[in-house]
Amino acid sequence: MTPDPSLTTSGAPAAPPARPARTRSNGQWAVDGRAPLNHNEEVKAAGPGLDVRERIERVYAREGFSSIDPDDLNGRFRWWGLYTQRRPGIDGGRTAQLSNEELSDEFFMLRVRIDGGALTTQQLRVVGELSTRFGRDSADITDRQNVQLHWVRVEDVPQVWRELEAVGLRTTEACGDTPRVVLGSPVAGIAREEVVDPTPVVAEIVGRFVGDPELANLPRKFKTAVTGHPSQDVVHEINDVSFVGVVHPELGPGFDVWVGGGLSTSAHLAQRLGAFVTADEAPDVWHGVVRVFRDHGYRRLRNKARLKYLVADWGAARFREVLETEYLGRRLTDGPAPPPPRGPGDHVGVHEQKDGRRYVGLAPTVGRVSGTVLRALADAAEAAGSGRVRLTPHQKVVVLDVDPARVDALLAAARELGLTAAPSPFRRSTIACTGIQFCKLAIVETKATAADAVAELERRLAGIELDTPITLHVNGCPNSCARIQTADIGLKGQLVTGDDGVQVPGFQVHLGGGLASADRAEPGLGRTVRGLKVSATGLADYVERVVRRYLDTRADRETFAAWAHRSDEEALR
Repeated sequence: MTPDPSLTTSGAPAAPPARPARTRSNGQWAVDGRAPLNHNEEVKAAGPGLDVRERIERVYAREGFSSIDPDDLNGRFRWWGLYTQRRPGIDGGRTAQLSNEELSDEFFMLRVRIDGGALTTQQLRVVGELSTRFGRDSADITDRQNVQLHWVRVEDVPQVWRELEAVGLRTTEACGDTPRVVLGSPVAGIAREEVVDPTPVVAEIVGRFVGDPELANLPRKFKTAVTGHPSQDVVHEINDVSFVGVVHPELGPGFDVWVGGGLSTSAHLAQRLGAFVTADEAPDVWHGVVRVFRDHGYRRLRNKARLKYLVADWGAARFREVLETEYLGRRLTDGPAPPPPRGPGDHVGVHEQKDGRRYVGLAPTVGRVSGTVLRALADAAEAAGSGRVRLTPHQKVVVLDVDPARVDALLAAARELGLTAAPSPFRRSTIACTGIQFCKLAIVETKATAADAVAELERRLAGIELDTPITLHVNGCPNSCARIQTADIGLKGQLVTGDDGVQVPGFQVHLGGGLASADRAEPGLGRTVRGLKVSATGLADYVERVVRRYLDTRADRETFAAWAHRSDEEALR
């Protein structure tokens, strides 16, 4: 079916897809040529990021940190999942005052790429072993379904790679201006209510395109999500491209295509193209979208180089037209929008699989685990009859294929590791970014601050029933790795002035954001209240206060987000 260009994907009238007047180069390859317009582009033009691996193995790992070329260290290392971590002892007030070199320690964060969040128990055990041997037992489950290790020395990186690759894992393009990890439904292929299994789509995208030199120089990072689960469990509204399971009335199960989502300091929710693609078509459509971004994305300014800005300027209709005519060579089929999400997308708890076995969703506290925990979890999963686990975009872990008779034993073993399938509401719904402990961009500490707040809220609100979830997202800087604009209570790290006039770590508060869920039909961004900031030490006090006020003054079954958007500012302080 040919799309009607006079309508938006929602059926509303659309402006014709006119090309905007240009005043100066945006660094678009297809329009302006490939002359680099900033230092990052110069570095990429001078040498492919993927080529740095040979130098790491042959030179830097042998000669040590001091031998690393600055453009490799601060640029190309990212193509292999490596960032220098923050030097200890530098407080948040100095984050914006010091150079990257002054902030950097001689140790690395190493990001293990885990597409679809899918791990065998053998792979999980190897990641845990690498953590204990090379990363001081550090491990964080991220909201991108990766595992991040810290304290890694460049001398140890080749050995880490060898051991990861021996079990089918890698760090290729885990960072950098590349196609990052592909988010996938944590219950792909096993959920009873699944619309379509996205596993083959994720596998083909990764197998064909990750590490492809033709796609390894993008304007900025490129994020992908694929799900066929009715809970829409991959935060598709904030990815560069997403494929969401739907049933076409004539063609059957497939995917609805979304483009242009992203948060950071300027949040954009993705737009529907109004196009239906089958599982067989999805990888080629993904390839077309990423090439549109490569050729037309804005490269002149790094802070405008994400796909969301191109989609915002072009609109969905023009983006679809360019994708179809210049990259796919055919029209896409019009298709239906996904129905509202059903059920929680974090998959916490014990659930029956379509084969009669169980999957068990476990919650750590704000994603912080350790190599020791990961190894023990692999042992516990195997004892319960499982050989597979999945990480989630909500910093959770799901054990698949559990023998029903061994569920209780798995739950008991998990509790000993600090993991639970029956978390408190705030433990379940709180996520946090890396924070000042390791991140050079951070201004405040996040993991321990959030964990302390969760413990306090569990104690203070123990007798209160929350019939709708309240999400709490804690971020150490404005860049929103913890998705602060899409949380009920989102906290953006900054220094705040205390009652004594002294600056202390704290947060600007965003209220009432959220992605589409079983409790919220439409996604939306949070609001800020003029002057509303809280100190890190006062975080639990504030959350308790605003939650109690919500429960006291809400309408019947009103969500926190709806209440926060209609309430006056005084009620939110």
